[in-house]
Amino acid sequence: MARRTPGAGRVQALALLSVAAPVLVLVAALGTRVGAWPVAVGYDLLTLQAGWFLACFGAVTALGALLLSFRDFRRLGLLSLAAVLVAGATLGGFIWQKARFAAGPVENVSTDLEEVPGFGDLGALRGPRGPGPAVGVEACPGALPVMRQIAPTAAIYALEQAGFTLRGAGVGRADGSQEGFWFGVDHDAVIRIRPGRTDIRVAARDHRPHGGEACRMATAISETLRAAG
Repeated sequence: MARRTPGAGRVQALALLSVAAPVLVLVAALGTRVGAWPVAVGYDLLTLQAGWFLACFGAVTALGALLLSFRDFRRLGLLSLAAVLVAGATLGGFIWQKARFAAGPVENVSTDLEEVPGFGDLGALRGPRGPGPAVGVEACPGALPVMRQIAPTAAIYALEQAGFTLRGAGVGRADGSQEGFWFGVDHDAVIRIRPGRTDIRVAARDHRPHGGEACRMATAISETLRAAG
């Protein structure tokens, strides 16, 4: 019978705890996607709060597993090193995401701040807790208007290229929406077409920061429109 390494069970337990955060985030995202709980539970509570705590705790337990594995590193070293890598990547991902959220502009970007394009029929659907007043090119340098009247087909193409599902289009505007993959967070976009100028607005439906997603989408739409002939 093989001799059991002293402390092997503790190393395995600590290694298991070190991966709790990514498992929780995956469960939270899947549960939100299938409607098991709302975004406020899956994203705000389970991911941003509980997940952050477990990421910090997991880094400590991974280091503990590594220290204990030195008693028999040949047998336990690979497991403990894997735990350190997973826990370190998880904690680093959380830190990077928090910095990204803090640096990103408000999730409500418009190329015209004097007459901000509206979302038309989405007024009630967007609810009262939007992302706040719109920001423009000062906060999002890529949010540039197109200084000509574009064709509606070009507006449709630009929305689709940026990942939006078309909701409606006409001579004067095109509207689209995009649902986030992991937690189903919605962003809406409108392209307003007028003689001599075409404006863009992209905004999240909620009040949460998303690391400048609206800015990136508005920039992508603007670049596509300005490149169109």
